[in-house]
Amino acid sequence: MKKTAAFLIASVAIAACTSSEKQNMIQPKDKITILPYPNTKKIDIKDNLFGTTVEDPYRWLEDDLSEETKEWVVEENKVTQNYLSQIPFREAIRERLTQLWNYEKYSAPFREGKFTYFFKNDGLQNQAVLYRQLGDGKPEVFLDPNQFSKDGTSSLAGISFSKDGSLVAYQISDGGSDWRRVIVLNTQNKDQIGETMVDIKFSDLAWKGNDGFYYSSYDKPKEGSQLSGLTQHHKLFYHKLGTPQSQDKLIFGGQETPRRYIGATLTEDERFLVITAAVSTTGNELYVQDLSKGNSSIMQIVKNFDNNHEVIDNEGEDLLIFTNLNAPNFRLVKANISDPDPANWKDIIPQTENVLQVSTGGHKLFANYLKDATSYVIQFDYSGKKEKEIILPGLGTASGFGAKKEEKDLYYTFTSYVYPPTIFKYDIASGKSEEYKKSGVKFDPSKYESKQVFYTSKDGTKVPMIITHKKGIELNGKNPTLLYAYGGFNISLTPAFSTSNIVLLEQGGIYAVPNLRGGGEYGEKWHIAGTKMQKQNVFDDFIAAAQYLIDNKYTSTPYLGISGGSNGGLLVGAAITQKPELFKVALPAVGVLDMLRYHKFTAGAGWAYDYGTADDSKEMFEYLYKYSPYHAIRKDVEYPATMVTTADHDDRVVPAHSFKFAARLQEYHKGNNPVLIRIETNAGHGAGKPTNMIIQEQADKWAFMFQNMSVSYQEIK
Repeated sequence: MKKTAAFLIASVAIAACTSSEKQNMIQPKDKITILPYPNTKKIDIKDNLFGTTVEDPYRWLEDDLSEETKEWVVEENKVTQNYLSQIPFREAIRERLTQLWNYEKYSAPFREGKFTYFFKNDGLQNQAVLYRQLGDGKPEVFLDPNQFSKDGTSSLAGISFSKDGSLVAYQISDGGSDWRRVIVLNTQNKDQIGETMVDIKFSDLAWKGNDGFYYSSYDKPKEGSQLSGLTQHHKLFYHKLGTPQSQDKLIFGGQETPRRYIGATLTEDERFLVITAAVSTTGNELYVQDLSKGNSSIMQIVKNFDNNHEVIDNEGEDLLIFTNLNAPNFRLVKANISDPDPANWKDIIPQTENVLQVSTGGHKLFANYLKDATSYVIQFDYSGKKEKEIILPGLGTASGFGAKKEEKDLYYTFTSYVYPPTIFKYDIASGKSEEYKKSGVKFDPSKYESKQVFYTSKDGTKVPMIITHKKGIELNGKNPTLLYAYGGFNISLTPAFSTSNIVLLEQGGIYAVPNLRGGGEYGEKWHIAGTKMQKQNVFDDFIAAAQYLIDNKYTSTPYLGISGGSNGGLLVGAAITQKPELFKVALPAVGVLDMLRYHKFTAGAGWAYDYGTADDSKEMFEYLYKYSPYHAIRKDVEYPATMVTTADHDDRVVPAHSFKFAARLQEYHKGNNPVLIRIETNAGHGAGKPTNMIIQEQADKWAFMFQNMSVSYQEIK
């Protein structure tokens, strides 16, 4: 989630404004009265970990079912909303965001059976609507997720068509939860087939002809909270259409083969069932079953969790496997099903110095490389022969490049921090791209610029960062700046346009995104350099990015805000507990903030590859204990103005992380900076959040930033 803020120093803004513009300048409030923080109860709970006593007085907040916790949430939200309601430009920002959001948004089209499908949002609809059309006929609504619930908090969380397009199965998330419902329709008449399936989590839906489909789930926790309860053993099932879910056949997993994550796909010709199985978020076993042979057994191809492997297609008995085995930047290999041992794999697209992703379309391979966190794409044939390089509009992120084997063209999307997402149609034979759908957002890219810099981290490592701002700004150390990062789980932050960022940029602010270690921008080595007992590298990279912006006069501490979500919330929490004097505003969102207990909730134990756990060893415990944001808060320290954000239905990173962190920060913080927690109700980790909720959340964050940087907001109509 790339977030930003809008703000401008009053003196600088007024000097640049006409007299008529001055009348639209809204000043921050001199002093906002903060209601007393709730008197959060403390209990006497102590753990002894490797001889160290660890106090956890706010552990009772982990019980999201208790009335006490619910009352605490209500009281904290009262304090937060009272503060936000006093900010003079809060409503003006919300109105501006609503205006900016109000344009038609389209997905790239895709073909299923005889129909072409696409998603469209008219502008301010809470959820995008799925349309379809026959040839050049008039599009019709096929599925409208806005009808799933009255308040728009239920969303379409996944959809899968049978190969002939006559059947579809789709997933619904209620209130942002990772637990899903699944409904099957006949696409011709939209009649539901069979019962609504329930309690499905972390699953694709893989059709086998029109007979049924494979899906994955856990046993739902029977005791305590179903949101925070531990989910350990994933199971792969087969659902035959027209039969009750209770009769679904267990295919793989469970007690006999305990794995935390199990996924299933079928090759496009539906010959092979491909199963991936993992115990953490990195590394997986690989299994294949030849469905063309009756009663064939499941064959294990990769027998360890050391690397990542994915079958992307097949050519008869040859499997095309995307892997980082002996290739930290990934490669594409061929393996014959008769002897698929990794020792016999042959390169189709070898590893290069740049990180690789591969997709297929029109019986071609599309190699999407990351070069310093930006895309370049090359088309290959299935033998690995290079055919052409796709000409992109500039430096940015290109995604898509997927289509069925018989297709003659495909669609891809290109975007950057100053280039709104644009869909291009690509002719596979000629290699020519043509603009298909241009974004309707009200933004003039010619007024802004993005540039990439490389700065030096604490240990001498060079780290890239892209800095975006209005052309011609003065580097005087007084530009309101938002520094956003992630740094984990092999995830790459590549340039992407954000409607919300417009508010920051048009006010003369700066948006900066460094590509920290722990991410995937430079392959597995870059990832590993930010994991376990090297996690401090990530925080050092982030702090060095802030220092670079200050040293080069982009901004200074009074105008520097930091933001991150999930693992990025951990990053923000660690940054402000290690260098509280460096930042003015902190916005940790849905963060992992208690590093000693994260693995005891939902699927948290699966994150151990990146973090390690406090149970692993004395050394690992001590390392985590030192940087764990909840435990690193010190008494009588002045921390930045902080607004923690979370949601009551977040079953990915349970809200207890944010609850406990906010309670202790409110207790220990010294000074006048506010420490607030904004708790969204009937929402989850972020996916599927309705538009109206997103706009209000963004407006509150930027208003909070403006106010605490003591800068003015120029109202724009």
